[in-house]
Amino acid sequence: MQNLRKKFPVLNQCIYANTASAGLLSEDLMEWRQGHDLDFLIGGSEMKAKSFAHMPIIKKTIGKFFHCKPENVALVPNFSLGLNLLLEGLSADKKVLLLQNDYPSVNWPFETRNFKREYADIDAHMEENIHAKVKTGDIDVLALSVVQWVNGVKVNLDFIKKLKKDFPNLLIIGDGTQFCGTEPFNFEKSGFDIMGASAYKWLLGGYGNGFYLVKDAVMDQFKLKGIGNGSVDNDQSKRNIISFCKYLEPGHLDSFNFGSLEFALNFLDEIGQEDIQAHLQKLSNKAKTALGELGLLDQSILDREQHSTIFNIKGDEKLFNKLTEENVIASPRGGGVRLSFHFYNTVEEIDVITTLLKRWLSKR
Repeated sequence: MQNLRKKFPVLNQCIYANTASAGLLSEDLMEWRQGHDLDFLIGGSEMKAKSFAHMPIIKKTIGKFFHCKPENVALVPNFSLGLNLLLEGLSADKKVLLLQNDYPSVNWPFETRNFKREYADIDAHMEENIHAKVKTGDIDVLALSVVQWVNGVKVNLDFIKKLKKDFPNLLIIGDGTQFCGTEPFNFEKSGFDIMGASAYKWLLGGYGNGFYLVKDAVMDQFKLKGIGNGSVDNDQSKRNIISFCKYLEPGHLDSFNFGSLEFALNFLDEIGQEDIQAHLQKLSNKAKTALGELGLLDQSILDREQHSTIFNIKGDEKLFNKLTEENVIASPRGGGVRLSFHFYNTVEEIDVITTLLKRWLSKR
C-alpha cells in the first residue's frame, strides 16, 4: 500500500484521517477527468453521445464489482436522492425499523413521510436490539447504514444474512456509503434486498455519483413514480416498458461523474479488494487498541468484536483544533472528534496520532 500513497498528493501535507468525510482524489483519476473534458471540449455533442452510450458498460462494472446483475443497477447522483425516489413508490402502511441516530439521509426520508416506525439502539448489542424488534412480527422494513457515520459501528453482515433467512418477508435496505470500498461485498449472497451508496468516500469516485443495487424479489413491493426522458433513453416508444431501475434514472447521467466512478472501481480492483480489507483490518485493530488504552473510546465500541476504521474519540473543539494544528485532518462529530482511516493510511500514522493524543491528555 505504501507505493499507492504517491498517487494522493494530499498525503504529503498531512495525516489524512478523514475519508469518512471525503475520499481523496488520486492523480490517476484527475488525469482521466482532464482527458474526459478535453474530449468534450473538442468533440462536443458527438463525444457526449458516445459517453451516454457507455452507461450500460458502467453498470456492468458496478455489477461485477458488487456481484449484482447489471440490469439491477441504478445510477444515481447520491444515496439520498435514490432513497427518496424509492420511498415515493413504497406503500405508506409499511412499518419501518430504523436505528436511533442513524445518518439523517437514512432516517429522515422515512420520518418525513410518516411511516409507522420503531427504533433500535446503536450499542454493543445492536444486532440483538434489531432482532428483538423484528421478532415482534410487525416490522415490514429494516433500513440502516452498514457502518455508522459518527462512531464507525459496523453491523454484522452474517447477522443480516441470517435475519433475512429467518424473516424472508422483511425488506432490508442498506446504506453502504461508509462501507462500500472497504472490503469485498457480494450483493446477491448478502441479506440486503437493496443497497445504495454515494461513491465519494471509500470508493474514491468523487462527488456526484452513486448507485443502487436491487434484487428482483422485492421490486413488486414498489410502485415507482420517478420518470423522465432518461428513463427511456430518449426513446419515447419505451414509455410503457420501463424497467425498475430506470425509474431511478429519470434524467441524463453525467459521463464525467459516472465515468469517474467506473475509473475508481477499476482502480480498487487493481489494488485488490481482499488486500484493502486486510490492510484496513490491521489499521482498525491498531487504532482500537491504542485509542482504547487511552480511554478515548466508548465502552460499547470496545465491547464489539468487529469494527470499521472510523473512530469517534472523546474530545472537544480544543482537541480538534490541536489536531488540525498538527496537520491531522479529522472531523468534529457527535460531540467528539472522528478519525477515519483508508488504505492510504499507515500504522505509523496511527502511532503519530496516538503520541499527539497522549501529549494532549497529559496537559489536561
